[in-house]
Amino acid sequence: MSFFFLISVVTIGQNVVTIKGQLLDNESSEPIPFASIYLKNTALGTTSNTEGYFVFHIPVKNKSEMIVISAMGYSSVEKQPSSFLNDERIRLTPQINQLNEVQLSASKNKVLSAKDIVKRAYKNIETNYPTEPYILEGFVRDLQKEDDDYVEYLECAAKFKYQGSQVKREPHIELMGVRSNSIAKKHPWNKNQERKNSLIDLVEDDFIRFDYGPILAKKGWKYEIEHVLNYDNRLVYKITGADTPFQTATLYIDAESFAFVRMELTRQAIKNRSWRRRFTNGALQVFYNVVFEYQEYQGKMYLKYQKEEDHWRIFKGLESGKILFTKYPKKELFINNIITENVAIYPFKRNLDIGASIENQAGDYDANFWSTYNIPQRTSEQSQILKELEKSGK
Repeated sequence: MSFFFLISVVTIGQNVVTIKGQLLDNESSEPIPFASIYLKNTALGTTSNTEGYFVFHIPVKNKSEMIVISAMGYSSVEKQPSSFLNDERIRLTPQINQLNEVQLSASKNKVLSAKDIVKRAYKNIETNYPTEPYILEGFVRDLQKEDDDYVEYLECAAKFKYQGSQVKREPHIELMGVRSNSIAKKHPWNKNQERKNSLIDLVEDDFIRFDYGPILAKKGWKYEIEHVLNYDNRLVYKITGADTPFQTATLYIDAESFAFVRMELTRQAIKNRSWRRRFTNGALQVFYNVVFEYQEYQGKMYLKYQKEEDHWRIFKGLESGKILFTKYPKKELFINNIITENVAIYPFKRNLDIGASIENQAGDYDANFWSTYNIPQRTSEQSQILKELEKSGK
């Protein structure tokens, strides 16, 4: 199996070169989502969306540097910006790896079980993840749905100032700007409930920092090695896990460093029996899915992408069996830059009020800022959702 990019190159003013394209599977013609497109030896990059489209703004001063394109299961491609031509097709062939050979080479002639690999990855967290302060720059997209209707769409840019991964504390946050903010009429139940800040919702869930989830390999979790994949010129174990009856997980672990490259956890209620108790306000969480994907930079693993998606059934009272509605919040964080040097003097203004929603902290819209800020392109569905919300808000 192989896939190709449809590429076009546009230069904007004197400051950036912009590359636009779509990533498709060459056999199935399906889009390839969440591929990494970045400048080699830097942390500047972007991500393809679920339709495979991407836009990458490159500073003119870097126009001669190599661009790396990588996707899980394929060999990476490296090309200079000037070599991308209109409608160019770049084919990548997956690398097939023998599981036993990878296990032997990675573990000094000892065959590892799936659980052994997870345990070793957990043990190596301090080695593989940053212990010094750093800043992540990125973009958040937040969609809220009630039953079949979307009621909120938010896009914003932010900086996240972290201590090392061993510090069990959420980062300080600078809200850099809000790109889109559309809210429709919501169910009356929401008027009486506190709405959490979208950025805080994301950063308070972190397997590595807060030491929880399927990475612990605790009793009850059972793991299996499903595949060994190629990713960014490395070999990665794909391991599936289950903690019945409510939890399943997929872990991608580097076969050499034993770093967690990608982690996904899903929790699902069964017949309204949840892994969590029903809240006193009548809300019952019946589905939870979180994804963390990391990128290597200067020998350490930093967050690249995070998604949190929930389904909540809202009942009329704590013990009521009457469902008022079901709400579906979904939040995604895309990191486009990492700052590790001179962090103490790097421009950063901690301005986020965690007790207020983002839409109440929006500030003035800065068109120049957004014209060259690296964000994942909206899908056609997202564009339509935003259009409908803007129409209903008039």
